[in-house]
Amino acid sequence: MDTSSKIYIAGHRGMVGSAVWRALEKKGYTNLIGKTSKELDLKDQTKVRSFFETEKPDVVIDAAARVGGILANNDYPYQFIMENMQIQNNLIDEALKADIAKFIFLGSSCIYPKFAPQPLKEEHLLTDTLEPTNEWYAIAKITGVKVCQAIRKQFNKDYVSLMPTNLYGYYDNFDLKTSHVLPAMIRKFHEAKNNNNADVTLWGSGTPMREFLFVDDMAEAVVYAVENELPEFLYNVGSGKDITIKELAETIQKVTGHQGEIVWDSDKPDGTPRKLMDVSKMKKLGWQYSTELQEGIEKTYTWFLENIENIKEVKIEVN
Repeated sequence: MDTSSKIYIAGHRGMVGSAVWRALEKKGYTNLIGKTSKELDLKDQTKVRSFFETEKPDVVIDAAARVGGILANNDYPYQFIMENMQIQNNLIDEALKADIAKFIFLGSSCIYPKFAPQPLKEEHLLTDTLEPTNEWYAIAKITGVKVCQAIRKQFNKDYVSLMPTNLYGYYDNFDLKTSHVLPAMIRKFHEAKNNNNADVTLWGSGTPMREFLFVDDMAEAVVYAVENELPEFLYNVGSGKDITIKELAETIQKVTGHQGEIVWDSDKPDGTPRKLMDVSKMKKLGWQYSTELQEGIEKTYTWFLENIENIKEVKIEVN
């Protein structure tokens, strides 16, 4: 891939898309395109078609999505399945029609069945029922994976899907009502430290195990997919290592400097006991993560402190 190749990053203002943009710039790519949702409504097929006809990108990276936590998925199931399918279908279909050679579709580990064997392998896709709390988002993403697979099969184009594990890092969502576990803990421990090191109460027992990946590492995986033709249609992207929620809390407590107690509310649910990705396929190709968890948390907390005045206004756009 020539560094002057035109690369369109859908979702370039979000946590993943902005990390991909930084990673490509760092590698010397000079022809990157990004549009906000006000500039280009990805749910509008006609506008997406006009954009591709005008810009003619060589590569499309789809990091755009309607995202949210369990509550949002539960309250707005129609929007989560329909809007995500509209966004990805318009991007994929119009990219195909515009004869764009390379398309990288980004999804989520929630595409895999709730009770799939651990660690999660790519071949576990569509082998059992999904997690009910986010099945609407998951079904949309599964559709994107299968559409890209169909294009590979029928048109022999380099359309590939990358499924990341739990991501965290710069431009994360730190809203306590809608954020994921790691950024929510960073905010909780920070605020408790500033409140005379008040105790921090966390849900469950702390025993479930989770895997986390620093978003800049995810971006490097995307760059790898840009610069190489991957032989299969679907790849997991993660660290391949997990820790207990208790260990995560203790690590974040250490990084933030919180001196109070951690209280586990065992009356609250734990969730799935374990969720770990098998990342052996990407590793075999030559890519693997580089940022250990504590280092990534330290970088994220530094960013959080530098942006704390605007943190409540940090929102993930669909594009």
